[in-house]
Amino acid sequence: MNEPCMHEKDKKELGLVHLYWGEGKGKTTAAMGLALRALGQGCRVVVVQFLKGADSGEVALLRQLGARVYRGKAGQKFVFQMDEGEKAATRALQTENLAAALACPCELLVLDEACAAWELDMVDRPLLEQAVRSRPAGREVVLTGRCPAPWMEALADYSTEMRCCKHPYEKGVKARRGVEF
Repeated sequence: MNEPCMHEKDKKELGLVHLYWGEGKGKTTAAMGLALRALGQGCRVVVVQFLKGADSGEVALLRQLGARVYRGKAGQKFVFQMDEGEKAATRALQTENLAAALACPCELLVLDEACAAWELDMVDRPLLEQAVRSRPAGREVVLTGRCPAPWMEALADYSTEMRCCKHPYEKGVKARRGVEF
């Protein structure tokens, strides 16, 4: 049997904020790797994937290992393709998912594409900020996305910028199953 995820003394201290951001590949990959590591240590993990609906390889496995995962619906359009009604419905779904996730006890909360959800106003902004600022003692929070809001950068204990130096997409290579999704 694994030792509990955190010792009792650790649960009294506020968990740290991780920010994986930038134009390069690897933000979600890093966040999901941290989720996998936490699950392997017996931690409870909750993941909210904003603005993502299509299946990606990590989701089924994370769920199988005990993570709770909240996501959009399959076939979801990009925000710039949505009319105002679709934006409102998506915003409501993202906010509902975040509220449900916050009701789950966990030691690691991953907010994947939180930067875009904030920037595009596709989630209740006060609730998203509260999820980070008012997190329970001992909860680590991971934020990912291209352009973090200033408050995200200010609160981050870890901040890693993913910068693209080279990518096969530039040569016409399409996203590959098991690598990009």
